[in-house]
Amino acid sequence: MSRQAKPISLQDKLVKTSVSSSIVAGVIAFVLLMAMTIYQTMHVHDEIMDEISDMLVISDLSSSSAQQMDELSDEFDVEYQLKLNHQLLTQSPEFDPQYLNIQPLYLSKKNYGYVWMKGQLMRTYNFEQDQQHVRLYQPFRERFKEVLQSIIGYAVILLTLWLIQWLILRFAVKKQFKSIHTLSKDISEKSAHDLTPIQQPQPALQELQPMVLQLNHLLSRLEHSLEAEQRFTADASHELRSPLSAIQMRLQLLKRKYAEAAPNLATDLNQIQTDVARGTQVLENLLLLARLDPSHTQQLPHTQFDLQHSIEEVQKSLSLFAQEKQVQFQLATETTLIHANQELIFTCLRNLVDNAIRYTEVSGQISIELQQTEQNAFISIENSGQQITDEVLQRLGERFYRQLGTKTKGSGLGLSICKKIMQLHQGQIEFQASELGGLRVLLTLPKAV
Repeated sequence: MSRQAKPISLQDKLVKTSVSSSIVAGVIAFVLLMAMTIYQTMHVHDEIMDEISDMLVISDLSSSSAQQMDELSDEFDVEYQLKLNHQLLTQSPEFDPQYLNIQPLYLSKKNYGYVWMKGQLMRTYNFEQDQQHVRLYQPFRERFKEVLQSIIGYAVILLTLWLIQWLILRFAVKKQFKSIHTLSKDISEKSAHDLTPIQQPQPALQELQPMVLQLNHLLSRLEHSLEAEQRFTADASHELRSPLSAIQMRLQLLKRKYAEAAPNLATDLNQIQTDVARGTQVLENLLLLARLDPSHTQQLPHTQFDLQHSIEEVQKSLSLFAQEKQVQFQLATETTLIHANQELIFTCLRNLVDNAIRYTEVSGQISIELQQTEQNAFISIENSGQQITDEVLQRLGERFYRQLGTKTKGSGLGLSICKKIMQLHQGQIEFQASELGGLRVLLTLPKAV
């Protein structure tokens, strides 16, 4: 079974995507800016070296010129040497004669090259004219002091802009998503009792209009379906209640007719009347069950009654069926008062015990236990019989599901009805393998709903 993917936040995704695209664009612009800055810095310093070279060639090397040359050399950390016919005319105080022993690497630019000296890369400039030979050396680090300062400044500005953009985007997207959150809240508040069309909050988002339109169409179809179901339930209630009422009247007439002639018959008729009355009440509750939503349990009529008495009534109503299969009951109950719908709880218990009898072998065994705590009541019903597989246990309670290979009759609705009755009472129903060999059903009911 594939693992369900973790849901993502569209709001965070939009902010991250916008900021990420801005970061990518900013990094590209930053790289281009650095390249341009480096190029301009190299060009400016090369021009300075060329200017120093011209000054050396055309100056008269007087004290004032020499002082100006030294100041310029110190400012840009340029070391220089000027020779005429291989005789030294002047050089900077820091000029190292070892520079002359290493041949510079010349690339594309004429007279400009690179040399590695004293553990650092240096820019060189060589110029020869009229037997004058000028050599200039400048450490690369000097050029990149300004570049580094510019890069740090640009980086700080860029990071500040990204932070401001993130804050603005987060606020703007959150504000735009407010209408989506409002729409989500309106949808979550819809129920079977409120299927009115959803109004998109203002300002209306164009992208949400198709979804809202389809949701309103769905709500309209659902409302029509519920109205049709309610009409069917009302018609079915009327059509089924009428023959049951007629049977009740005929039984009453038979009781009066044979009250003196056949007293024993009157007793049997009383039992039949009780069963018909219970059937009528069960029918009413099942029709009510079909209309009710588990989230509206307050509409279900509740009374206080004893669960022990209900279990005894269930056993009594199924005694003939149990005798036919020679089933033995083991009861361990105690007086347990709960506040619930008595007829629905009786229907649930009767369905479970009826199933237990049906799926128990001849001369089998059924165990019913009733326990309680301060808040809850616990009912355990288990039977001997065919062992239940894990696959079947997982599907028990589904509508119309019946285990293949069983020869017993049924519709597959009994356990699903029990499951819904438990939901209406905020209870739980669990299916487990029984130690007796068959199925164990555990009901957990709150004493007060």
